[in-house]
Amino acid sequence: MDEFWVFGYGSLMWNPGFVSERRSHGRLTGYHRSLCVYSHVYRGTSEKPGLVLGLDRGGYCEGVAFAVSMKRQDDVMQYLRERELVTGVYRELVLPVSLENGPIVPAVTYVVDLAHSQYAGNLDIETSARLTGSAVGQAGSNRDYVNNTLLHLKQMGIEDERLEAIADAVARQGQSMHPTARRF
Repeated sequence: MDEFWVFGYGSLMWNPGFVSERRSHGRLTGYHRSLCVYSHVYRGTSEKPGLVLGLDRGGYCEGVAFAVSMKRQDDVMQYLRERELVTGVYRELVLPVSLENGPIVPAVTYVVDLAHSQYAGNLDIETSARLTGSAVGQAGSNRDYVNNTLLHLKQMGIEDERLEAIADAVARQGQSMHPTARRF
């Protein structure tokens, strides 16, 4: 085989950071996308953590599967490990991903470690919105991370009702913090 696959379900979809030969809509069964990881580096700090996506147990997740040339394997895997394993909250697994045109491929996938201290679990929408609405880390604002992910999911025709509800709650919280001028 002259290629390997990487599955992206969050920022890897819209900012992979590596060259791929092609990309495909992919579906991973047994895990779902969840804003369940406290971010102390990229989208928050240890003093003011944000939340980023992880693959949590159960359900399914739709995202992007990237086909990468084996010639680039060492460089891409080094890059991914530096990016995704920076705090050890993710486990690197190779899992079966169904591509949009039918085949199932083994894909490098990053799944949240449920025993890690950064695992936030299933927080309620308002708590998630409060954390994501104001956190900023090395890669920028947590709000932008959520909105960019939603934008790319919508472009792919993927709905994520929970992530949309969190983004809506962030917007409502932002409005209440910055009220508009009174209208007469």
